[in-house]
Amino acid sequence: MQNRREFLKISAAGSLSMMLLGAAGCTSGIVKDRKSFGVGIQLYTIRDAMKADVKGTLKKVSDIGYKNLELAGYSDGKFYGFSAAEFKKIVSDLGLVPLSSHTQVESASVSLDKSKLMADVHAELGVKFCIKPWIEAVDRNIEQYKKMIGDVNEVAKITKSVGIQFGYHNHNFEFANLNGVIPYFDLFLPGMDKDLVTMELDLFWASKAGQDPVAMFNKYPGRFQLLHMKDMSHNQPPFYEVIKDDVCCVGAGVIDFKKILAAKETAGTKYIFVEDDNQGNGKPFEGIDLSIKNLTTKILI
Repeated sequence: MQNRREFLKISAAGSLSMMLLGAAGCTSGIVKDRKSFGVGIQLYTIRDAMKADVKGTLKKVSDIGYKNLELAGYSDGKFYGFSAAEFKKIVSDLGLVPLSSHTQVESASVSLDKSKLMADVHAELGVKFCIKPWIEAVDRNIEQYKKMIGDVNEVAKITKSVGIQFGYHNHNFEFANLNGVIPYFDLFLPGMDKDLVTMELDLFWASKAGQDPVAMFNKYPGRFQLLHMKDMSHNQPPFYEVIKDDVCCVGAGVIDFKKILAAKETAGTKYIFVEDDNQGNGKPFEGIDLSIKNLTTKILI
C-alpha cells in the first residue's frame, strides 16, 4: 500500500507538471493545428502574390494555417483567371475553403444578367457569401446611397435564390455626417433588408471612424455575420478619409479584439477574416503569419 501511495503521488505530480507545460506551450505561441481555429484570410491582403502565382501563394496560405478564404479576384465568371471548377479543385487540394468573395457591384453596371452569372458561378464554387466591398467616391452622397441600397437588395435576392448570402463591407466614410445623416446607421442598416443582406464589419475602419463595435452589436444584434480582423497602431481622433497608413497585424496594435469577440453571439458573427490593406508593409507572408499566430495564441483562446 505504501508503494501504491507513493506511485499515485508521483503520477499526480507528473500529471500536474504536464498540464502546466501544456499551458506554457500555448502561451509561448505553440499551437499544433492553426487550421482548427477556422481563421480566414481576405486574399486582397496578398494581392500582388496572388497576381504573380495563384497556386504557389495559396499553398503558402494553407501552410501558414489559414482555413477559410475570402476572394478578391472575381471577374466575368472567373476567379483569378480560373473557372469555378478549376479554382475549387486548387483550393480543395490544399485543404482550403472558399467561403466568401468580394464582388464589386457598381451602380452603373448593375444588371440582372451580370448578377445572375455572378450568383451562379459562385454557387458552383461553393461560397456562402458574396460581399460588396467598396463605393466609389463619386457615389458617396445620399441620393446615390439610396439607389445603391435598392440595387443591393435586388442583387441579394438573386444570390439568395442559389443559397448565397449577400453582404456589405464598410470603410470609414459611411460613418461621416452628411447634413445630419450618418449613412451607415440612418440609411444602410435600415434600408438593406436584414433577411437578404448581412454586414461584414471591418473593425479597423469602424474604429477609425470612432465607432464602438460592441455598442453596434448591442444596438443591431444579429446583423454582423462576418468580421474583418485588422489592427491599428495607435488611437487617434475619428476621421473619414480612407487613409490606411496605420494598418498593422492583428494583435500588434491597440484594438481590443478579445472584448469584441466576447460579443460575437450578440453580433451574430459566424466567421472572421484577417485583412491587411498594406500587404504587411512589404512582408505579406510574415504579416499574415504574425496575425494568425496572435489570434491562435492570445485572442481566440
